[in-house]
Amino acid sequence: MKLIWEKGQSGRRGYIPSPTDTPEVSLEQLLGLEYRKEPLDLPEVSELDVIRHYTNLAHQNYAVDSNFYPLGSCTMKYSPKVNEDIARVEQFQNTHPLCEEGILGSIEIMYKTQELLAKISGMAAVSLQPLAGAHGELTGLMLIKAYQKDHNQLRDEIIVPDSAHGTNPASAAMCGFKVVEVKSKGGLLDPEALKKVVSNKTAAIMLTNPNTLGLFEKDILEIGQIVHASGGLLYYDGANLNALLGKVRPGDMGFDVMHFNLHKTFSTPHGGGGPGSGPVGVSEKIAPYLPLPIAVKTATGFALENDKTKRPKSIGKVATFYGSFGVILKAFSYMINLGKEGLTNASEMAVLNANYLKALLSEVMEVPYSEGTLHEFVATASGLDLSALEIAKALLDYGYHAPTIYFPLIVSEALMIEPTETESPQTLDEFAEVIKEILEKVNYHKEAPHFMPVKRIDEVKAARHPILTRAQLQMSK
Repeated sequence: MKLIWEKGQSGRRGYIPSPTDTPEVSLEQLLGLEYRKEPLDLPEVSELDVIRHYTNLAHQNYAVDSNFYPLGSCTMKYSPKVNEDIARVEQFQNTHPLCEEGILGSIEIMYKTQELLAKISGMAAVSLQPLAGAHGELTGLMLIKAYQKDHNQLRDEIIVPDSAHGTNPASAAMCGFKVVEVKSKGGLLDPEALKKVVSNKTAAIMLTNPNTLGLFEKDILEIGQIVHASGGLLYYDGANLNALLGKVRPGDMGFDVMHFNLHKTFSTPHGGGGPGSGPVGVSEKIAPYLPLPIAVKTATGFALENDKTKRPKSIGKVATFYGSFGVILKAFSYMINLGKEGLTNASEMAVLNANYLKALLSEVMEVPYSEGTLHEFVATASGLDLSALEIAKALLDYGYHAPTIYFPLIVSEALMIEPTETESPQTLDEFAEVIKEILEKVNYHKEAPHFMPVKRIDEVKAARHPILTRAQLQMSK
């Protein structure tokens, strides 16, 4: 596909403004800048060229609206279009966040979203400010640090299981904590191993339940007792909450802080760099430290509480204004449309689909930790004639997005698969048949992909020397 500059012709234009009596003004002179020594390098193309260029780019992109997206740990499920329509309602769009008296309806939705998330999770209070899951992690860890500082506790260690999401140790390190890894046993966190690393330096343990293998941490109550007895706190990574809706709540498991991924569990768009949303829920003892502002219900209606004198222990703002309101709005729509029974059914269907697909793929691939998996599972290509990478590349030729590969690290040649609740049995049957066909044509698929715009690349070179600009492309030629 040609770059848009390569399609251009000198003098070609997509729009010609109408004549005007308004005098021309030089921006350089107006802003006190130097004149450009060379004209701005913009493509000279017609309107039709532009439309075709971006339409063709869109066709090369992959989306859950076009085909199956079995990306383990990321819950890439279909987002109902009614939620998009609601987010585009004029009264929500044409408001200004600083005009509080003009956004009382939006504040009410924020308050109700906080309440729904708190009820679903078993937490005492929720902040909607964080803009993504990892941002929610960082915010949660800041809350933990503020709580412990307020209680004169100098704790600088965060315990992270060896199967944890990569953002967990990264967020802990960014917040100034030392990361302590604890080994799993049989795919689950071993309480005896945990006892060996817990100390009076332990600020918290970060884990998700079910974990990245799709296994429910059956010893979670004991794990909580061990950490709490040391004076530490429990942090819940909400990435896998999709497996538990209506069944069990993190707050009831003993967690003190958690983040939600609205762009995973609550079916708002995910990927493409955003928008995301990672609200944080906390127990009663952590609530005073939540970021401000926070939506509250008053005697006369709803308002944004932003007075630090009323909440002196607040860690302050962690994002501009009140978070990703458009995403929050879609999540609110999703929750009230489904209701308690609908959310529970979504969780049940996610688990059913994962176990159905696991049974199909177990005929041709090993699933090391197959007992009791919930919403996702991890298969391995070890012992096969194709690597996990080669299977993933081959899937692209069949129109499927590849699953997560080589994660978690405790499974060799891992393929991490999460079908979600929105896929039909027919889609899962077809996907399983494609996997079987790929494994039957080993030599052919060692060179995959064959039909993508970009064929097999040198991935090490691409990672170390990426070509990100047109100038770099020209130099590479």
